[in-house]
Amino acid sequence: HQRVVEFLLFVLKGFVRIRALGRVIGAPYAMRAVPGGNGREPDVMFIATANLARLGQKYVDGPADLVVEVISDDSVARDRDDKFSEYQDAGVREYWIIDPRPNRRRADFYVLNERGRFDPVPIPDDNRYRSTVLPGFWLDVEWLWQEDPKELAALTEIVGAERLPASQ
Repeated sequence: HQRVVEFLLFVLKGFVRIRALGRVIGAPYAMRAVPGGNGREPDVMFIATANLARLGQKYVDGPADLVVEVISDDSVARDRDDKFSEYQDAGVREYWIIDPRPNRRRADFYVLNERGRFDPVPIPDDNRYRSTVLPGFWLDVEWLWQEDPKELAALTEIVGAERLPASQ
């Protein structure tokens, strides 16, 4: 669980910083997706520049643009059912559910449609999920299952070596 969260935080933060798209935040940092609603602490969330006013000192006040939950044994129903419905109803534009548990490895990606419902996005034959919320971002799903993921190599491949600042 933690290895996958750390990998995603590194790659997403790096991509978002390079492209100046907003902010990526990891738990523990709460999101109150709807006014007066439950406070949740997604494993990873992205808030686009246009929505940075939602960032408060203690929580995100409104839906993040992208939410990632990494499943653990005690969170399956919460992540797949409770949070799925809450995030959908609140208007989270993209939701990833990553299950790294042995013998259950699975990555599910959902995008909010024009009717306000999550549509599943199939993973193409090249095994790369392409985000609709983060223009130009893609993720090789196999990276999520590596025992020793190479975060910097993955980020370099995603953005292209020629786009990394010299200080990297």
